[in-house]
Amino acid sequence: AMIDEMQAFAHNGTWELVHLPPGKKIVGCRWVYAVKVGPNGEVDHLKAGLVAKRYTQIYGLDYCDTFSPVAMITTVRLFLCILKETSLENFKPNDSSMDPNQKLMIDQGEIFQIQRYKRLVGKLIYLTITRPDVSFTVGVVSQFMKNPHIDHWNVVIRILIYIKRVPGQGLLYEDKGNTQVLRYCDANWVCYPIDKRSTTGYYVFIGGNIISWKRKKQSVVARSYAKTKYRSMALAICELVWIKQFLQELKFCEVN
Repeated sequence: AMIDEMQAFAHNGTWELVHLPPGKKIVGCRWVYAVKVGPNGEVDHLKAGLVAKRYTQIYGLDYCDTFSPVAMITTVRLFLCILKETSLENFKPNDSSMDPNQKLMIDQGEIFQIQRYKRLVGKLIYLTITRPDVSFTVGVVSQFMKNPHIDHWNVVIRILIYIKRVPGQGLLYEDKGNTQVLRYCDANWVCYPIDKRSTTGYYVFIGGNIISWKRKKQSVVARSYAKTKYRSMALAICELVWIKQFLQELKFCEVN
């Protein structure tokens, strides 16, 4: 694996040898190893990565802020919203799905084909970029990637039937005469009997148009409903702070 990594560096022209500039120091490197396993738990291949020891560098002296020109999904939606304010864009509306009373367990029904399950759920995860109405359901079924059962597969099929019933639905961006930023968040306390975790969910609107949403299982077990709510609000506020700074940078509107 280490030889393959070095050959990949040479083939891609990752680096070139140069003289050390005056006043600069060399940043060391180290190997990071990983074992990739197949769907049945067998060792598929070994992987090695050569990485720099970034922890030996000092901010402002050895490195400064860097920028990667990759647009976040929320950024794309925000630009679509702004384009609609100028009457340049339009999408269709959306709805909600899934039985709220359905609970999925780990060992529920017969074991299903792992690769087929992963492939289909992966496509549904990509679909949630423009379909928030299925994001909750897809988030639920994605928890059973390692060991899916027939009941989990049935829920995936139900999602597909729902999408087939309303294939033209999507996002609708309208000019409603305002640029008010609104945030809605909620939490479901201990909604998963498997690990007793709670779920956080939020939506962010600007001018009545949805631009950001998330459904996420909380990383710790909340000991009360109030703590679950606070964690949900904290996550939503972090998203709001980023959106506020982004809008101010664009000089698009004032955010209170």
